[in-house]
Amino acid sequence: MEHRTSRQHVVDMCRTMLERGYLKATEGNVSVRVPSHDCYAVTPSNYDYDRMRAEDVSLVGFDGKPLPGSGAGLPPSIECGMHANIYRERPDVNAIVHTHQPYASALAFLRKEIPALTDEQVRFLGRKVAIIPYAPSGTSFLAGKVQKKVASGDNAFIIANHGIIALGTDPDRAVFNMALLEKVSLAYLLALTTEAGKIYTIPDAIREVAFSKLRKDEKRIAAQITAAVEPVRVPPTEELPSVTDAPVAALPAEAVPAPTKAVPAPTEAVPATAEADPAASASDGPDADGLLAAAADLASAGGDDPAASPSAEAAAPVTAKTSADDVPQPIGAESAALGYAISTYPDVDDTMRRLKALVAQPIRGLRHDALHDVLNYFETKCRASKEITDRAKTRIPGGVQHNLAFNYPFPLAIEKAEGAYLTDRDGNTYIDFLQAGGPTLLGSNYGPVNERVAEVIKRSGPVTGLFHEYELKLAEIINRYMPHIEMYRALGSGTEAVMAAVRGARAFTGKNVVIKVGGAYHGWSDTMVYGLRVPGTFRMNAKGIPFGATGSTREAFPHDLGLLKRKLIENRLRGGTAAVIVEPVGPESGTRPVPKDYNAKVRELCDEFGALLIFDEVVTGFRLGLGGAAGYFGVTPDLTVLGKAVSGGYPMAGGVGGRADVMAVFGSGLDGKNGAHVQVGGTLSANPLSCAAGYFAIEEMARTNAPVLAGRAGDRLTRGLQRLVDKYGLPYVVYNQGSIVHLECSGVLLLDMRHPVKLLKENKPRKRLMEQMSAAYAAHGIITLAGARMYTSMADTDEVIDDALARFDQVFALVEGV
Repeated sequence: MEHRTSRQHVVDMCRTMLERGYLKATEGNVSVRVPSHDCYAVTPSNYDYDRMRAEDVSLVGFDGKPLPGSGAGLPPSIECGMHANIYRERPDVNAIVHTHQPYASALAFLRKEIPALTDEQVRFLGRKVAIIPYAPSGTSFLAGKVQKKVASGDNAFIIANHGIIALGTDPDRAVFNMALLEKVSLAYLLALTTEAGKIYTIPDAIREVAFSKLRKDEKRIAAQITAAVEPVRVPPTEELPSVTDAPVAALPAEAVPAPTKAVPAPTEAVPATAEADPAASASDGPDADGLLAAAADLASAGGDDPAASPSAEAAAPVTAKTSADDVPQPIGAESAALGYAISTYPDVDDTMRRLKALVAQPIRGLRHDALHDVLNYFETKCRASKEITDRAKTRIPGGVQHNLAFNYPFPLAIEKAEGAYLTDRDGNTYIDFLQAGGPTLLGSNYGPVNERVAEVIKRSGPVTGLFHEYELKLAEIINRYMPHIEMYRALGSGTEAVMAAVRGARAFTGKNVVIKVGGAYHGWSDTMVYGLRVPGTFRMNAKGIPFGATGSTREAFPHDLGLLKRKLIENRLRGGTAAVIVEPVGPESGTRPVPKDYNAKVRELCDEFGALLIFDEVVTGFRLGLGGAAGYFGVTPDLTVLGKAVSGGYPMAGGVGGRADVMAVFGSGLDGKNGAHVQVGGTLSANPLSCAAGYFAIEEMARTNAPVLAGRAGDRLTRGLQRLVDKYGLPYVVYNQGSIVHLECSGVLLLDMRHPVKLLKENKPRKRLMEQMSAAYAAHGIITLAGARMYTSMADTDEVIDDALARFDQVFALVEGV
């Protein structure tokens, strides 16, 4: 049934008023605005409200005309034109009650409006309860007179000889206001009949203070309508994308176990878009021929500056291992054949428009009673987690060791991770969309990798301190699927890898300045804690870091290629730029998604100014596909930072790779040759445990096509969430880049220093909302990354996603104004 929720609200309001004696069987009418649509649900004319069903409720447009096919054929209330006028005039009104109260009717006959008798009356009903002049019921004359009166901002009116109108920001408030009006009407009528001329009202100053609070609330709620954009429309009948739609492409049999599903040859591979979304155009993602062509180009880069060109060896034509029919394939063909996680690239202009509209609106979070229930879940169901994390505060700063574990109201202590699920110390099970921050693309605690890793470390132990074969195997398999990574140096984390990449770029180019994109996260090294998360904040988060450490770091605002070019010009006058480092899908894993051609344009600027291009693929490496973001976008970076998935969820996940001539700076000095020696290392770097885990995990990703499967799960989750946002008329923004799914409810990371007053005023409440929504999701069995981002994995089947959507449905029903 279309707009069932709004129709059911009408039924529930009628039942509540009948139970409390506010409404008789067939008198009056009730309506509820349909969120994000120019229509409302209203009671049918002369119908027994005690027997009313949701399907009996009529839908009427804001033009006052019934929508076809609604109301089970019953005509709507004759006052539907009046309701339409109110909704058009007052965007803060989401529910209306029009009924006949005996006490208010008596005042109507006397033409006595109710003055400001109490603070409560003014706070909820307005300065006064005015009398609307008489006009015949059901006519445009009455509708017009009502519209003029409601523009005052008051929420209750007496219609001469036609009962009363009570307005509310939600159904419960409308019923409350009607009940309050009845109480006030009775009190005033009694006062008039006993002490006429001796009625005392509250002081004018107090009245204005109370009314200003009411108007503030009304403006806040009105902005949720006036500043909103139409949500992405997802028809209830639309079939969601399915994980089973993901293609499985053929690879050379000698490298990877044969897939279980027949597939076309690599040269005939169909892009994932065509499988998952028949309506999507070929431009939504690289097609097979385009991917193979791009893969062939990965060995060369533009520009004449030696710092921006590949090594001579890399420039030579290279072919991958031959396929089953011995036809040589261009380098990178295997990654291209497998496809990529992104079936349809987000419409960046539309997404940013929606994100800006979200930030322009007042925050929209949980109702107070709903938040109380969420907190009660943690207090009663998560006692073991609270006990151990409270203990931890005495020995661990903040009580946890990992930033992602700082959860509201307190961290959950996890005992078991398996596939798509986590289980805490109290035995509560959760759908895991955190996936440890992104590395477990195969799903948590993946058995086939665990078993093979155990065999390796049974022989070598987890660390040897000397060379081990899996150091080479990991570098070789990375090069196989990311051929632009000609050499690879394993380190301990993404942060260490970024440090090495920046240091190597400076050593190779002889230049000092590095430019990052504002808001991007590149770890916590001294150089990169600059413009962190919020663009334009420079050193705001750099406590404990000397000014000299960030003296050669510059920041460009997201999407602003003109500003990036100006920075490059300024730096050229001061000795040049060593590197530009970017997250290829946008800052904070695509929280500000970049246009699809953005990376290519950054590559052109780097070539023009002789700077290296560094891709931070800690998140996107292997998650977007085995070719990474470089393969998907068809852009060749000079250096690539890997982490997370490169060790398959095992520790010491990090490394830097790239062109052989640039990477040589990490080896010179060790082998006795002359040259700049860049100091990098680590006792546990490239240990057998991490390298073997990474090698086996990448093999499994190729065998199962895990990146594409996880991407289709992300598509299903995204489309389902968009349907729920549409259903409830929420301002939230949902989009995905394959298996990276964004659910923005507060937009806190969209704030920046170009609007400093808004940042200072709204940063804390928007962050608090994000924490509360994260807690609400957890209380309903879903773990997210800070309530705003989710990572899907190969373990997320259609059934898992559908279960999650049912849980999200329950949470969205708790949002204020729903």
